[in-house]
Amino acid sequence: MNTHFSCVGCGKCCSDHHVPLTLAEARMWAADGGTVIVLVEGFLGNGLGLPQQQREHAERRSVVVPSGNTEAFVAITFAAYNAGRCRNLDEDNLCRIYARRPLVCRIYPMEINPHIPLNPAAKDCPPESWEQGPALIVGGELIDQELAELIRRSRQADRDDVQAKEAVCALLGIKTTALKGDGFTAYLPDMDAFALAIDRAAERPFVANEWVFHVSGMDIAEQVLEAGAQIATEVPANYAFISLRAA
Repeated sequence: MNTHFSCVGCGKCCSDHHVPLTLAEARMWAADGGTVIVLVEGFLGNGLGLPQQQREHAERRSVVVPSGNTEAFVAITFAAYNAGRCRNLDEDNLCRIYARRPLVCRIYPMEINPHIPLNPAAKDCPPESWEQGPALIVGGELIDQELAELIRRSRQADRDDVQAKEAVCALLGIKTTALKGDGFTAYLPDMDAFALAIDRAAERPFVANEWVFHVSGMDIAEQVLEAGAQIATEVPANYAFISLRAA
C-alpha cells in the first residue's frame, strides 16, 4: 500500500516532542535561548540491551566507553526540550525559524532509525494528512530523494557527533546511562554551561569518561553486573530515569 502525506498545519508535531538535534543545532538552540535535554541509553559488548538485528545501526551512532571492567556502547541524544508548544511555533502554527529548522523537523514524518517503519497511526497528524498530498512511500520505498538525503545526513551527524557529545557530557559531569530497552537517562543542564561545554569539547582530546548504568530493577542490575559493568549508586542533579519496562 502506498503512503501519501501532506502537512495540514495542525502544529501537533511541534508540541510535546523533544526534537533530536545535531551538535551544531544544539549549540544554536541554546544560543537562541532554548533548552536542550540530554538523553542517554547504552548497551554492552556482549549484546545485553540490544536486539541483534539493530547492532550495526546502534554501534555506528554510539561511543565506546569504559564501565567497570568492561566496555559499553553509549548513544547520546541532544534534543530540543519542548514541554508544550515549541518556543518557535507562532499563534498561527507557523515556524518562526522555518528556513533554519532542525534536520529532524525537515524529515518528519519519516523515521530516522532504519529499524522503525513509518506508521501513520503512531503519529499525531490527523487522518486528512494521510489522505492527500504527494506519494511519500510507494511499494515500501521512500521515493522523495531529497528527503532520503536529509535522512542520510541525520544518520551521519549521529555518527560524526558522538565523540564530541560524550566530551560535552564529561565536561558537564554526565556519566550515567540507562540500558537500551530498559529506559533512558535524561538531563536538563544549565544552558550557559552546556554551550560552554560544546565550545570546549572541540578543543579537548578525546578520552572516554567512565560510565555507570541506572537500571529499573534488580533482575537487570544482576545481568549488568555479571557482564562486568558498573551500576549507579547515586542520582545526579537535574536528572531523571525514564523507565521503558511498563511501556
